[in-house]
Amino acid sequence: MTIGPIQLLVLGFPDPDFHGAIIAELERLRESGTVNVVDALAVHKDSDGGIEVAHLSNLSDEEAIELGSKVGALIGLGIDGEEGMAAGALEGAEEAAEGVGVFSDEDAWDVLAEIPDGSAAALVLLEHRWAIPLRDAIAEAGGFRISDGFISPLDLVAIGLVTAEEANQLHAFETATPSRT
Repeated sequence: MTIGPIQLLVLGFPDPDFHGAIIAELERLRESGTVNVVDALAVHKDSDGGIEVAHLSNLSDEEAIELGSKVGALIGLGIDGEEGMAAGALEGAEEAAEGVGVFSDEDAWDVLAEIPDGSAAALVLLEHRWAIPLRDAIAEAGGFRISDGFISPLDLVAIGLVTAEEANQLHAFETATPSRT
């Protein structure tokens, strides 16, 4: 099986009431062959930083625990409380022991630390199916990935791709934390 480039999205929400529009759009993208959701977790942090985790899929919690969480293994967090967290960390360690490269200490991304207390996040592991032919063409031409990342709309002003007003609107739209009512 050919797997496309994988990306971890961490999407913040003021509360854990996720709406169906996001899931519907991910399903539409999956049906079109654009992306595949490899795994998804919902993480809720209470005001003291305590964490509750739920699997975002059609799987029951028991099935998700049995199958393991790819996101949990990637960030060292399990779906079944303290035991699941240990299992997620263990799975990540086992992958590293098999020669699979994991984050080094200097490259580590503490996803959970970035989630503000008193909010929720959806952690979505996406496979970019659309990028497989491009990645393969690059490799066949002898090319390789050096780095990648999303560019902030604010940085696009300098190259004339958007106006300052458009960049500020997009940036505010992408990063705004709605107030709770």
